[in-house]
Amino acid sequence: METYDYIIVGAGSAGCVLARRLSDDPSLSVLLLEAGPPADKFWVRAPAGMAKLYFHKQLNWNYFTEPMPLLHDRRMYWPRGKGLGGSSAINGMVYIRGHRKDFDTWRGLGNPGWGFEDVLPYFKRMEHNDRGEDAYRGVGGPLWISDPVVRHPASADFIEAAARVGIPRTEDLNGEVHDGVGFMQHNIRKGRRQSAYTAYVAPVRGRTNLTVRTGAFVQRIVFDGLEASGVELIEEGRQRTIHAAREVIVCAGALNSPQILMLSGVGPGDELQRHGIRQIIQSPGVGRNLQDHFYVHTSYRATRASSYNHEITGLRKYWQGLRYLLSGTGYLALGSSQVAAFVKSRPEEDYADLQISFRPMSFTYHGDGVVEVDPAPSMAASVYRLRPAGTGTVSLRSADPRQSPAFQPQFLTHPEDVKAVIAGIRQIRRILASEPLASRVLGEHMPGPHAVTDDEILEYLRTHGNSAHHAAGTCKMGQDAMAVVDERLRVRGLRRLRVVDASVMPHVTSGNTNAPTMMIAEKGADLIRQDALVYRASVDGGPN
Repeated sequence: METYDYIIVGAGSAGCVLARRLSDDPSLSVLLLEAGPPADKFWVRAPAGMAKLYFHKQLNWNYFTEPMPLLHDRRMYWPRGKGLGGSSAINGMVYIRGHRKDFDTWRGLGNPGWGFEDVLPYFKRMEHNDRGEDAYRGVGGPLWISDPVVRHPASADFIEAAARVGIPRTEDLNGEVHDGVGFMQHNIRKGRRQSAYTAYVAPVRGRTNLTVRTGAFVQRIVFDGLEASGVELIEEGRQRTIHAAREVIVCAGALNSPQILMLSGVGPGDELQRHGIRQIIQSPGVGRNLQDHFYVHTSYRATRASSYNHEITGLRKYWQGLRYLLSGTGYLALGSSQVAAFVKSRPEEDYADLQISFRPMSFTYHGDGVVEVDPAPSMAASVYRLRPAGTGTVSLRSADPRQSPAFQPQFLTHPEDVKAVIAGIRQIRRILASEPLASRVLGEHMPGPHAVTDDEILEYLRTHGNSAHHAAGTCKMGQDAMAVVDERLRVRGLRRLRVVDASVMPHVTSGNTNAPTMMIAEKGADLIRQDALVYRASVDGGPN
């Protein structure tokens, strides 16, 4: 009987953190399972490689949503990391924690221990910020946080232009003042991506009490009554069952964790019955409350000095490649965006409900998932609503684990979301029309001068809007009837089973979600150690 104390399903942003922290105790045995392959590739390590990974056949689940009626029946592409590091191995590496009120709201929804002052120590514990330590930043943690190695003049001008239209400056978007405009930091160390695997697991991969398996596709959780006892998986073409002496911890992300629960008999009763799955427990919230940031991209033709498009296209891209290989610097060492502005869509908002991101380059997103840098000098800005009112669902397409789930994000179904994003487009235009940035602009390319009225801008959103790939909330924690886990991340009504990833967020955070997901796992590891369940009585001899 192959048995471990803890089985972690998914080696993504949360799973890698948990594996490191739980295996810090040499008396515990930890198994980390990943359906995808190792991710030790050049374009994973190089920050600019994110475009190469956007539709990668091995390192990406390559999901699509269901057709969305309000977006001209488009099936939107949803990339998700598949491999060691999960989405942290393919994302834009932006490090944003979210607003302190996000976490205070979590606590207010019946989750004691999740307010900002509760979670701040976990953020600090995981960080090594190259700015040094202060009341908000940490040093000495596994995850390296750095400033852009190139601060483009156009980015500095965006900050100045935003300040001139009334957006306050902030020196640290993760510090005391979140709302405002400033340079972002990234999970990059000496020019290399810091995925959760690179930061947390790779340095301790030789531990005898930590086992990491790739190509291990978990089909379902195995139960003994109402107690999780292990997992059933496919590995090297063979089906096997591995037992957990203490707990099974699902860290498969907001899109896959609810799928695994439902395939295991944990979910809405009608959903399970429809697919002939034996119900272990009725949990109506599994796969509900899907939240994501609806994202819209704008671009502007610019003077040559205002964009680095020409540096990463044509023959000059080879010079940038050589520069990167020799020094780990240059434009290939940058994250996805340089600057962010957190602003209100209307004065009545309690705190910023829009994130505007700016980059002194532009790209074209093609419907087949290909991302291509534009050949002409251009700048780009994007906006999304931070706290969406509309929520969607993750449901099963079939009882076959190999079939991808069905995703209905319900973008633009709530009028407040529509109004907010339209207001964001108008704020981008105000900033780009203000000096010193205005002198760099030669003309608006997208949405373009034809999109003036709210209806015309809405049509642009429907045609070109996308996902920011910040899915969350599908196994939310709380006390209400739709809560899937409690404040200790234990699946309600069951024993020895937890969910630890972005799916437990009651509400998606105000910004990029990778940092808060890793924080959830840092805190989750402490909760698991504090609960310290004894060996399951039915497991002979303890873990191997």
